[in-house]
Amino acid sequence: MRQTITLVTLLFALISIQAQDDTTKLWKTGTSGDITFSQISLTNWAPGGEDSYSTNALFNFYANYKEKKHSWENTLNMGYGFVKIIGDKLKKSTDQIDFQTKYGRDIGKYWNYSALFNFKTQFTKGYSYPDEGPRETISDFMAPGHFILSIGMDHQPVENLSIFLSPITGKTTAVFNDELSDAGAFGVKPGDNFLNEYGGYVKLEYSTAMMENVNVQTKLDLFSGYNNRPENIDIDWEVLVNMKVNQYFSANLQTRMVYDHDTKIEQDDGTMAPQLQFKEVFGVGISYSFPEQQKN
Repeated sequence: MRQTITLVTLLFALISIQAQDDTTKLWKTGTSGDITFSQISLTNWAPGGEDSYSTNALFNFYANYKEKKHSWENTLNMGYGFVKIIGDKLKKSTDQIDFQTKYGRDIGKYWNYSALFNFKTQFTKGYSYPDEGPRETISDFMAPGHFILSIGMDHQPVENLSIFLSPITGKTTAVFNDELSDAGAFGVKPGDNFLNEYGGYVKLEYSTAMMENVNVQTKLDLFSGYNNRPENIDIDWEVLVNMKVNQYFSANLQTRMVYDHDTKIEQDDGTMAPQLQFKEVFGVGISYSFPEQQKN
């Protein structure tokens, strides 16, 4: 934990140095949101099926600063959704909080010294629904909560592409649900609330307009812990395809693939083992983007 505190202190020291600059600061900010709905209603439908409805909400915000050799990028991405099959319980389908802040100092063409902090968790409890017996809690707010604090180099060879490379990274997994903590979920020792790992980290971020009104964003996180089987690389890969119909209507496709050796998934035979996790969300609905703003 001391190493994590040291890295936090260094990060804010770097930011404070940037903040003391008396020159004019330039900020760019933007906000977008999507709410999608779907419904299935069947009456005497021969092939079968069940009535259901679902909804998903996505919110994205960024605030980026750039002045001479200094940059500071901040993003907040949130999503929540549920599905309801008539006659069954309301179930969560997506749940995400993802905040990132990154400070950089230009040291030459395409390269920055950088410090990065990332936090991920979810809003509410998640459950498994066994065929028999009551539902079981498998996640909660801050169970897990993932914190990454990293110092390294940021390579930006082309516009909208960032490749962050760090040999000095602290990753903390927090489990603040007593039931999950006592069970040793997400790699913590039974009864503990934290798992601390130190290792190497790579983060790739890229966005592009594939065609008019079709934007693709992708983020890939790779982490290898020096003190916890470094051959087991944690993977978190997200892709968001946003298709804009007009100012108010859009369609989006969101996928996320995760592998974490410390997260155990129940197998068909009842045993627990790490597995590749995959999620896909597609929706059509209401969308609005606030125009990008610049502030001096």
